[in-house]
Formats: sequence, structure tokens, C-alpha cells
Amino acid sequence: MSYELLTSRAFLSTVLTNALLEVYGQVEPVEVTDAPDPGPRRVPRDIRLWLARLRLLEAVPFSHLVADTALLPPESIRFFHLDRGWTDSLVEGALSVGTVTTADRAALETLYPVIRDEVDEAERLVRLPGWEPGAPVPSGNAGPVTGFVLRSRMVSGWPALHVRAYGKDNLAVAPKISDRDVDEGDDVTLTRLPLLRMERLAPAVLLVLIDGLPRVVHVEEPRAGVQYGVDQRAVTGGLQARVPLRDVLTVDPLPSGDPDDPVRSAAVPFRRDAPGVIHLATLAQRIAAVPQTHVGTSVDAAELGIQMLQFPWRAVFGDQTLSEPDMTAIDLDAVFAPSLGFAELLVRFEGDQP
Repeated sequence: MSYELLTSRAFLSTVLTNALLEVYGQVEPVEVTDAPDPGPRRVPRDIRLWLARLRLLEAVPFSHLVADTALLPPESIRFFHLDRGWTDSLVEGALSVGTVTTADRAALETLYPVIRDEVDEAERLVRLPGWEPGAPVPSGNAGPVTGFVLRSRMVSGWPALHVRAYGKDNLAVAPKISDRDVDEGDDVTLTRLPLLRMERLAPAVLLVLIDGLPRVVHVEEPRAGVQYGVDQRAVTGGLQARVPLRDVLTVDPLPSGDPDDPVRSAAVPFRRDAPGVIHLATLAQRIAAVPQTHVGTSVDAAELGIQMLQFPWRAVFGDQTLSEPDMTAIDLDAVFAPSLGFAELLVRFEGDQP
């Protein structure tokens, strides 16, 4: 047996002994004043946070989360519901390392309901951005935990992706507020659900855990600096890059009158000797050829910047405003509802049990 394992057993045995004494009132509850904590609790804060991180799947092998790569192909997103029975068993297994005798196991069985309730609260303390001493600390009974795994080039291309989840469709709560108009600082506390964990497990794989059952989920490019770019569109034989045109006097997009392509645009030319490099002189001529842009006979740097300006791209899952036949809104209530129980899995993989 390694020294590290002996040390872990001794440490957890001490923790269990002290916690058991606290349960029976022989030791005063621990109170933390210099870190976010809901108040005096029987289990020390560091232990609660360690177990809460385990509940949030930290240090769990990725093969236990995604059993096969075919379940998470490139450029895909998979939503899921976290089974608390499974995570409770995970915590019980971690605590069992500190049990040696049958008396230890009996003590752990007596103590576990207290540990479980306090770890439920600690889940919200693991990721608590912007907390200041004296500010309210999330507490209360634990609710459902949902989330998604995203495998995409956008995860590696934009490491600071923004993810927001809402418990209600903002259009139903306040008709003047669209989900697409909600930013980081907007006051939507009644609908916004906190994130329990958001971490890149690999350069192109993102794991997000949500505290609650969302109806709308946003995945958005980071809002940092001024972004420029072009739009790609599928055409016969491949892709074509185009720039949506704007009126430089009002910065409003130019309507095209085409319902399939509502914004008028200009094709982007590329240099022959450098594939992927925009031929800016030719592009400026094409922009100036459209009188509605009001750029005159030539395009200066500021006017070109207005035409090339790109707002952060946002993917909205569960958008209830989609009405086209081929863009039916996703019912996230059904997506996150558990549809396969452990008993059914046993029958499926092991056959009928006697």
C-alpha cells in the first residue's frame, strides 16, 4: 500500500471522527468568515467543497462521462440530466476510503445524511464569481443539475466562450425582452440560472453544468474588443464569402427585399497569390458601387470598418420564437427529462433478471 493511500485513509478517518463528534454536539460547528459560506456547518468547508467538486464530476475520467467517441462526434452538442443517485454513490465511495472497521462504516452510514445535505449547498460555492465579503451566499436544498458537452472547433478557437441558461423564455416573461438581446449585465435574475461548472476538458471539448432546468441556452462568442469578419454562404460548388452592407450614416443594414437573404451584401474577393487574403481594394470598389451605403466614390478606413463589423455570434438552443417548418423549436423540458432508468439498463445489457 502506497504512502499516499495510507495518508488519505488517515486523513479521512480523522475527518469522519471529528464530523461524527460534531453531529453529536461534542464539537461546535465550523464557521468561516473570510470565504463564501452559508453559515456554520458540521462538515468543514474544505471537505464540503472537495466533495461538491466530486459531485460536479471533477476528477471523473472522461470515459465515464462519454463511453464512446461516437456519442460525441465532431461539431456536436449533447444535453444531459445529472442523476443524483449516481453522484451520491460517487461521494459515498470516496468517503468509504476512510473506513477501516465495521464501526467506521456504521458511523459513516449515520453521518451521511448530514454530509449529503451540506454538500448540496456547497455545490453552489464551487463556482461563485464576483463574491465579496458580506454579500449573500447561495444556500438551500439542491435542485436538478443539467448540462451539456460541446465538441467543436469554436471551443478551441474562442477559449472565453459565454454560456447562459434561462429557466423561462424571456419573451414569455417580458415580451419586450428577447433572449437574443440579453447581455451579461442585464437584470434577468428571475430567469437566469447559475452555472455550477464550466470547464474545457480538452482543447475542443467544453463541459457545462447548470443549476436547474433551463428552457433557453445561449452559447456565444466572447465580447472582447471590436471584431471584424465576413459571412460564409453555401453556393453551387462550395462556399462564398460575403459582407453584409450598411448605411454608414445610420449603421443600419441595407434591406435586399429577398426573404431568404434579407440583408444586401457584396461578394468578397480574394487575392490570387494568397488564398484566404481579402483583396481590400476590389472590395472597397464593390462597396462604393452601392449608392445606399453613402460612402461616396471612395471608402476610407472608418467606412470599411463599419462594413466589416461583426457582432459576436450566438447560438440559441430552445428558442421558442422559431416558427419555420424546418426550424421547429426544441422543447428543453423534454430534452432534460430523464428517459432511461438504471433498472431498464440492467434489463437491456444483462437480460431479464429472475
